[in-house]
Amino acid sequence: MNRASATAKINLALVVGPRREDGYHEVATVLQRIDLADRIELEEAPEPSVTGFAGDTLVRRALEAIAAETGASRRARIEKRIPVAAGLGGGSSDAATALALASESLHEPLGADRLHELAAELGSDVPFFLTSGPQLATGTGTDLEPLDLPQDYWVVLVLPDDVRKPSTADVYEAFDAGDGFDERRAALLGSLAIVTRTVDLAALPPNDLATSPLADELYAAGAFRADVSGAGPAVYGLFMHEQDATAAALRLRAHGKTWVTTPAWYG
Repeated sequence: MNRASATAKINLALVVGPRREDGYHEVATVLQRIDLADRIELEEAPEPSVTGFAGDTLVRRALEAIAAETGASRRARIEKRIPVAAGLGGGSSDAATALALASESLHEPLGADRLHELAAELGSDVPFFLTSGPQLATGTGTDLEPLDLPQDYWVVLVLPDDVRKPSTADVYEAFDAGDGFDERRAALLGSLAIVTRTVDLAALPPNDLATSPLADELYAAGAFRADVSGAGPAVYGLFMHEQDATAAALRLRAHGKTWVTTPAWYG
């Protein structure tokens, strides 16, 4: 049996552009793993199947893709710790981890390029979780470029009570990019170019796709940056010191479930 952690992510910035001819929106986003993770176990089986999480769709599709590609059938067990439909990429991370574990279990593992192609067919965030470290994702989110960003900070996550977002597809469907995507993307790239210290992350532009009053609450609690992750509803705040992050998480518990975590380099 093979097993691995499947980490969550936050979007340190998300710039969204107009709809492309293929139906997807153009994006430029900074993806950062965090140390909140599901657990994936994989073993040989007569046919692809998934246990442990009844709401899964992506891991099963990942196993079916591997079976179609190689003839090798695997069963996965998911231990969920990342909140579902929160903007933290848990389903995408689970799928990427299942792909990687299934490939590693083969006599001749698939190449990195082919794994990336299979991941991109599953979802825009999935290829990111086959990489290590923070990445700049462009195009539909599957074109990745490694970033050298500070990792010495604490992350407070807040999942607000009684907030349920539409599907991510519906959030994008309702988004009006308006004018200025090229300028906003250039501003993001310009901000990334001058990041040398942790506090420089504060200059990254805000999320185009979603906002939350909880970001203001996190700033009031001492965060040097706060924003919605992806399409939400999870909100994050970045803190320089653990004690400040812990105090902020306690303060924000009145608004929802909270976690204190750190950046992660790999799953």
